[in-house]
Parts: sequence; C-alpha cells; structure tokens
Amino acid sequence: MNRFRNTNAAPAFLLCTLVFLAPIKLDTVAADEPPEGYSSTTMIKLAIAAGQLKLVDRDLPVPESVQVQEGIEYGRVGDVSLKLDLYSPKGIAKPVAGLIFIHGGGWNKGKRGDYRYYGVRLAERGYVVASISYRFSSVAVYPAAVEDAKCAVRWMKKNAAAIHVDPKRIVVAGGSAGGHLSMMVGYSSDVPALEGNGGHQDFSSRVRAVVNLYGPVDLTTPVARSHELVTGFIGATHDEAPDLYRQASPLTHVTSDDPPTLTFHGTLDDLVMISQADALTNKLKNVGVETSYERLEGWPHAMDAAQVVNDYCLVRMLSFFDQHLTPSRTVAGDE
Repeated sequence: MNRFRNTNAAPAFLLCTLVFLAPIKLDTVAADEPPEGYSSTTMIKLAIAAGQLKLVDRDLPVPESVQVQEGIEYGRVGDVSLKLDLYSPKGIAKPVAGLIFIHGGGWNKGKRGDYRYYGVRLAERGYVVASISYRFSSVAVYPAAVEDAKCAVRWMKKNAAAIHVDPKRIVVAGGSAGGHLSMMVGYSSDVPALEGNGGHQDFSSRVRAVVNLYGPVDLTTPVARSHELVTGFIGATHDEAPDLYRQASPLTHVTSDDPPTLTFHGTLDDLVMISQADALTNKLKNVGVETSYERLEGWPHAMDAAQVVNDYCLVRMLSFFDQHLTPSRTVAGDE
C-alpha cells in the first residue's frame, strides 16, 4: 500500500535523516554502481555510532569555475518575496540546460542552501542551477508551494538569455517535499488553477524533465491523508477537502505527454514508503512516459546526504541529462 508512516517522529526524521545514515567505505564502491545498503535502520544507527560515515559537505567551497548569486528574487506574492540562489559556470558562452532544485522539509521547513552541494557540483559540470525557496505551509497552504515552484520555472524562461539557459531544456528536481513539488510542476503544466500569480505569467511552466528523490506521489492513501505533515500542507482534513488531496497528488496528473522522470528511492524509507515510488514508476510506464527508477536497497529517507549515495545519484543524473537534454531532442509541448 502506498503510504507514509504515521509517527510523531517523522518530521524530525525528515529534517535530520542525513545525520542518521549508514556508513560505508567509499573506496569499496564505484560511483557508477548502486551503493551497498543495510539490512535495517538499527544497523544503520549502529554503523553511525562507529563513526564510519562520510556525509556530503553542505558548506562545500565554491571553486573558481563557479559563480554563485544568492538571494535573487524570482517572484512576489503580496508582500512575500520569493528568492533563489543561482550557480553558474564562469565564462559561459552559450545557452545550457537549466536545473531548478527544490528542497525538502515536510513543506514547512528547510532552506534553499540545503542544495548548495548539488548547485556547485552541477555548475562545475556546465549546468546553470537554481535552488529556490518557497512559501511554507505555515505561511500559505496548498497550492502555494506548487505555484511558487512553477513561478521559478517561468522566471528562468523569462531570464533565459541573461543567465545563459536554453528555455527548452529546463529540469525540476527535489527531495521529499521538494520531490513532490518537482513532480507537481512536471505533471500539472496543463492545470491553469495551479499556476498562481507570482509573476511572469506570459511564460509556460512546462519543463523538459523531472528528477524525483523520494517524494510522495499519492496523498490520498489512508495513512498519508492522516499524517500531520500532509494535513498541514493541505490546510484541511481529507474529509473536509478530498478533492484537494487528489489534486495535490502528482500521481493524479500523470498523462502520456509528461516529461521523462528519474526517480531515486530507498527501500528502508519509513517516512515516504518505497511503494509510492513503485506506484509512480508503474503509472509512468503504463502511459508511455520515459522513466528511470533507481530503487536503492537498504537506504532510508534523505539517503543522498551520504557521500557514497550522492556520488551515485550525481552519476545517474548526469547520464539522465545526457539522454534527455540534448539541444536537438524535443518533447510534446516544448515551449
């Protein structure tokens, strides 16, 4: 059954899982091979206590080849300024693919700086990367965060020439709540009611591809719809607003013209269960959308904060981008 684990510890786990990952010896695993996981979260915690885990450096130094611009306003809703950080290759001379990363945190926590590592690493490889902030559920409930993410896509298209991005090669990517928002952007481009009024309305929010790291896809399952993170995100109970829960579920919007999707999910994830990713992949395949699924055995939620998992994710992302972001490739509805 597609479900979230209903536990009061879940919010803390969502924000702090990266501190609770299993250790692994980096010199024994190639970055292009799935990293060996663990048999249980208990084994992961025991391994942590041994001090063997190498975590991603969230304060990764910025190399000379990368330019970082922080706090750029990409939209405004009332008095709320929506901001992003932009990571670009220095000396960029021609338009390249643009990547928009959306952080997690249960739709009510986290910060755009959480994806500094991806921003730096992917800008080093020639991509322009934006890591965005969005309105939390404590400020504005659904569909505010979805609207903000779509606004970021429109901003990137409007400013494509200035930031050296090809507006036909934009990807949305994110983890957990950010994965959910990325899928909502990718699959609901044909839903005008979710565009919002943050700005740049003359541009489409359609994207070329989606990268989903352990994001929830179905908020209507019994456990999901009773989880405090979900009810807080929607701003109502399922009994009060069943249609909103369905509309807020990426799975609802999947159709044959949706963008190619790369999904990462760990089998030990006890916040967003692996069955959510299974269901997404099955539906994408059934409607004919190109999909790649990295089902990582023995890893928990937010697994890519472990260096060895992150290394693997980057390799698979780059391969996915090479396949789907070539300038000559077109997809239905490219704008």
